[in-house]
Formats: sequence, C-alpha cells, structure tokens
Amino acid sequence: MDINSNTKLSDILAAYPWLPDELVKIDGRFKIIKTPIGKMMIKNATVKDAVAKIGLPEETILQQLRQMIQAHS
Repeated sequence: MDINSNTKLSDILAAYPWLPDELVKIDGRFKIIKTPIGKMMIKNATVKDAVAKIGLPEETILQQLRQMIQAHS
C-alpha cells in the first residue's frame, strides 16, 4: 500500500489492524483512534487530516508509519 498524505486512515487501519497500538507510541494523542468517536472520525479522514490535528510534521508521520509497517512485515 502506498501511504501518502491523501491516504484515508480507514484504509490504512483496515490493511494494518495492529497499527493503532503503534501510533500511540508516536504520539499519545493517537489513542483517540481506538475510541468510538475516533472510529467515526477516521472514516473519511486522511493522513493529512490526522497530521493537522496532532500537530506533528507530515513527513515525520509518513516516515514513521512506513517504518512501522516495514518492521512489522
């Protein structure tokens, strides 16, 4: 899967269901993904949307996502 700023979070999490636990290690604010409200929010959210909410640099998040996925494979 090619992950970029326009990739939907729901697509990423469907492909990598273990990822929410790993995202919390990047930033604790990602724990919202595991809540009922967070699950509703991610249906249409992209990586770019998440980065805007978290406030971390987009390239940093993308790089860390790719590294986690590669390490888990």
